[in-house]
Amino acid sequence: MSDETKQETVRNNKNPWNADLNDLMLGLRLASERLSIVRYVFLVQVEDGIASADERASLEYADAVLIGWPEADAADVVTPDAAQLDDIDEQMRDMEQYIAKFSAMERDHDLEGMTDTLIRVTERVAKIRSTYQPDFPLPTFAEIRRVVQNEWDEDMGKIDPDNASPTADSIEQETVDADKEQQAERQHENGASA
Repeated sequence: MSDETKQETVRNNKNPWNADLNDLMLGLRLASERLSIVRYVFLVQVEDGIASADERASLEYADAVLIGWPEADAADVVTPDAAQLDDIDEQMRDMEQYIAKFSAMERDHDLEGMTDTLIRVTERVAKIRSTYQPDFPLPTFAEIRRVVQNEWDEDMGKIDPDNASPTADSIEQETVDADKEQQAERQHENGASA
């Protein structure tokens, strides 16, 4: 492999998106794209069952941070200064480390770990968005979690325990009770006909 090819490979690994690394608004675009992907992967993992309150809250938090994501030229988007760009860079690095952990947890089917890690990724993206769009009100995870927990508790309270799936023991007991009832009816009929 020639030196030129090696340099190109290294350059591509540092910048797989072939993005303009001098673009001051790059973090705004990449943060939303990365969170959208992680959120979708998580959604696919939880859609087959009943999502727990924590799982619902982590998805709601990601949605809240992504909703109405601004374009780089939006009136309320500011151009970050050098210190803010350093902070954005740090948040992006942390976000990517969490995404790598998230991917490993997905392979291990660690849904609880994925739930927590989605929250951590979302927190980094929220900080990035707040830097670019400082006047946009973003909720915290704790705020989202309280609302979702109340909704989840209400939903779970609506489940009628009488309609719950019967167990083998309850089916057997119902059968015994029905047999006794039928036997009593037969005895009553036999006594009435005699």
